[in-house]
Amino acid sequence: MIHFEQVSYSYPGAPQPAIRNLDLMIEEGELVLVAGPSGAGKSTLLRCINGLVPHFHGGTWHGRVLVAGRDTREYEPRSLSDIVGFVFQDPEAQMVVEVVEDELVFGMENLGLDSRVMRRRVEEVLDQLEIAHLRRRRLDTLSGGERQRVAIAAVLTTQPRILVLDEPTSQLDPHAAEEVLTALQKLNSDLGLTIVLSEHRLERVVQYVDKIVFCPGAPGDTESDRADGVESTIRMGPPREILQTAPLAPPLVQVGRSLGWQPLPLTIKAARPFARAVLQLLPDAQPKPILASGRSERHARAKTTPTSGLAVAGLGLSMGGRRLLDRVDLAVEAGEIVALIGRNGSGKTTLLRTVMGLVEADSGRITVDGRDIARQPVEERGQTIGYVPQDPRALLFRPSVREELEWTLAQEVRQNAADERTRVDQVLTLLGLDALASAHPRDLSAGEQQRTALATALIRNPQVLLLDEPTRGLDYLNKSRLLQILRRLRVERKAILLVTHDVELVAACADRVILLGEGEVVTEGPTRTLLHESLIFSSQIGKLFPGREWLTAEEAIAALRPQPA
Repeated sequence: MIHFEQVSYSYPGAPQPAIRNLDLMIEEGELVLVAGPSGAGKSTLLRCINGLVPHFHGGTWHGRVLVAGRDTREYEPRSLSDIVGFVFQDPEAQMVVEVVEDELVFGMENLGLDSRVMRRRVEEVLDQLEIAHLRRRRLDTLSGGERQRVAIAAVLTTQPRILVLDEPTSQLDPHAAEEVLTALQKLNSDLGLTIVLSEHRLERVVQYVDKIVFCPGAPGDTESDRADGVESTIRMGPPREILQTAPLAPPLVQVGRSLGWQPLPLTIKAARPFARAVLQLLPDAQPKPILASGRSERHARAKTTPTSGLAVAGLGLSMGGRRLLDRVDLAVEAGEIVALIGRNGSGKTTLLRTVMGLVEADSGRITVDGRDIARQPVEERGQTIGYVPQDPRALLFRPSVREELEWTLAQEVRQNAADERTRVDQVLTLLGLDALASAHPRDLSAGEQQRTALATALIRNPQVLLLDEPTRGLDYLNKSRLLQILRRLRVERKAILLVTHDVELVAACADRVILLGEGEVVTEGPTRTLLHESLIFSSQIGKLFPGREWLTAEEAIAALRPQPA
């Protein structure tokens, strides 16, 4: 169905190939996951399938890709659109109209389909992805996760034979991600649709796929897709075989590999017999009550405004006749990481934008270190609040990563030039961006853009840090680096509020969790307590070992691995 034959490709001006001597065969009806570190060439590989590489990007091309017998050298993306549907990592990149229903119809109109066929298909995909309630909404009023589901639905209405998706669940909450992946699996099994997708959160998807294509990238290289190369040593095989040795693995697989579980379990259900057996070997076989740390317990009980950090009281916002925020109260103390979670469209991003001053609240107070900032313009708030939006490209407009940081720093009172250079170098090193300092931000992979945007937020040394989906586009290695940075910032007494659907990130670093629903604070509490009590927002390890304190692979391995005599 999809055949790569000795494919080598270099982006214009790139120092080395993005793909080198690649041979790969994906059979009709397979569901295949493309995995690997950030910048390893996954997006490049996917774009070869619908002809965006090389027709749109240009560059140097050798070899050929056959898609359903069509040579992509001879067929441009438009000519392949009847058999290949493509969903971009950034859903906004493929949306062309204003209303959801019109977006779903647009592709079918270009194919000249009968109006009755179009209406039936619209109803089918609205039900498949459970977005019927969005059909008359304007696209610019949707959350990032809602836009992602609409983008997938718009491609499905054209009923392609091959569906290619670049990180389709990166902005979805756990429940929505499971619904989308279940719908994709059903399309694959029931209709024989060939599906190729990339994803960094392997814990969400490995149980659904037939094979994994693992792109190792160049060892130790952190350049973007345009500089990294997918080597001819690329591996393809069943998920269990690939994950047995892959350097990137979800928490459940990490525990299974460390404890020698065979066959290696890929799902919670498959791992439960191993978990029961290993728990019986512990001196205290019965689980103990889960206790919050003293620090988190104090924060959970606190109802007063903190003396340092961020506080929001009675925050309300209505827009377009909808109540987006309703009497929101929350506090983040200096030296605390608070995770804001909730389903797509619950108001999380809106809350961050309101705190930053990008949206004006109808009511309520916003204070930083006890000072009311509700009337401050965005520019002034930027002196004390660092903000990284869901789409990091919104912050990036200078010709190089270094110049982004220098420009941001120049908005402050001018410092000594040598001190400014030192500060820039420190932040580049902190975020592992040294090798990318001269690269154009728009040429970076999504994960590298995310780190660059975080660098622009940190360069001013803010007291409060607002992060919206900070692990979007990050592999496990870079997520580990982000965790180290967040912990370091906590020690430096920063108040950090992060919006995320990445439960594993929450489990690893958050002191407290706040659940938002329909613009209201539904509940809040210490991370261990709230995640263990949740049916949806729980980590893999929390689900595997209910009643135990462990939330991360590291905690479980430390408790369960046999100790030397």
